[in-house]
Amino acid sequence: MRLETAIKYMNAEASALDPALMQMEVSSFPTDSREVKAGEVFFAFSQPEFENNCFNGDFMDATSFVAAAIKKGAIAAVVRRDRFEENREELESIIDKLIFADDVIVAFQRLAHRVYLDWNGPVVAVTGSAGKTTAKELTAHLLRSSGRKILRNEKNLNNGLGLPITVLKLAQDDSFDAAVLEMGMSTPNREIARLCEITPPDIAVELNVLPVHVEHLGSIENVAKAKAELIEGMKADGTAVLNADDQRVAAMKELRDVKTITYGIENPADISAESIEMKQFGETHFTLKTPDGDEKVVFQLSGKHNVLNALAASAVGYSFGMTAKEISDSLNNVKPPSQRGEILHFEEGFTVINDSYNSNPAALLKMTNTLMEGTTDVNRKIVVAGEMLELGEEEKEIHRETGRELSATGIDMLIGVRNLAKDLIDAANEKGLNDARFFEGSELAGEYLAKNIRKDDVVLVKGSRGVRTEKVIEKLLEKYPLVKN
Repeated sequence: MRLETAIKYMNAEASALDPALMQMEVSSFPTDSREVKAGEVFFAFSQPEFENNCFNGDFMDATSFVAAAIKKGAIAAVVRRDRFEENREELESIIDKLIFADDVIVAFQRLAHRVYLDWNGPVVAVTGSAGKTTAKELTAHLLRSSGRKILRNEKNLNNGLGLPITVLKLAQDDSFDAAVLEMGMSTPNREIARLCEITPPDIAVELNVLPVHVEHLGSIENVAKAKAELIEGMKADGTAVLNADDQRVAAMKELRDVKTITYGIENPADISAESIEMKQFGETHFTLKTPDGDEKVVFQLSGKHNVLNALAASAVGYSFGMTAKEISDSLNNVKPPSQRGEILHFEEGFTVINDSYNSNPAALLKMTNTLMEGTTDVNRKIVVAGEMLELGEEEKEIHRETGRELSATGIDMLIGVRNLAKDLIDAANEKGLNDARFFEGSELAGEYLAKNIRKDDVVLVKGSRGVRTEKVIEKLLEKYPLVKN
């Protein structure tokens, strides 16, 4: 698009901009000055925007990097007028390359929305307290296997910046057939509603409602209300895909008079799974049941929670017209996403299940039970559990209760990492798990495990992103090579 069009889309002001720039073609809009390339438009976010748009924490003022971005070849930069005034001495000489917005993040989101409208393709939006990224990846995999070109968030770029970053790729390449977008939230500030305003979903997938982010939202009921914004914000002629096994999700059917497809294992649903059997960790067999017929699936992810993720993706595939056979063939070829049930086999004879991307009490216990069910003929079953974040006022007791439940699973060793994981370890000790140890950081835990790992041990590593439990695995990799495929 021309820069003139982008400015219009942003509802920004460019009275001082060099008129010759208006007709230049632009298609890339970096937000990190270190990544700026020639011909791009740099967006300089600052603390007021982050506060106005409900981002927690303190952020660097990117206005101080505008001159460097222009020097690297950016044809223009979007800045706040007040930030320009504060940095006038440095920026006055390049005012003919500046675009002014009252709120640079809002301008960025407006631009993404208009790029989405120009593209006008179907959007699948996925939310839930756990499993969002896995379900998103499975959904994208299924739709790609049907011959479609799919745009999706990288990693978990699922917030008010990550989603528009993804959508703006359409300015470079509008040949995508559909978009599969993860939508996240962590505050009571209508985050998902705002994301739906950028890309209103044609298909809205609700996975689950769990006591996650209650530190900011106050209660699980408020979590449910925040997740329900996806249904409230979807298109009137769209389809809601709802988990029949989660009562709070199932209740969202009453929010809108839209087409609904349900999925589940325990309760009756349009898309379901029967005869679920975990042959070994990383090999789950089940029968996929759809209105189109039944098919056998051999799935490389483990646990009923991942079968539910597969069913959510299957419901989307069914909505796109895929047959049960096409869906099952695609699921048979799925590989576990990185750090989400990824299985690592080491030459020394031990195995690590890398589920270090995120954690909450329910997800930790589900993966631990999956570990117990899916591993036989092994030496020790070890769980490395990082501190779980944003659990609210009851966080200490929640960690203690989780420790008690972990002790009851029958694991042989429990390693807790950082802060509140000490409560988890103490409670596990009290319930009789003798080999339960606490470490202040993931690197220390990794060093201990690397010294004490044995042949035929199986280790589950599970932690919230902020705890960086992937460093436990990095310590193992420093000392032990992986089995070569």
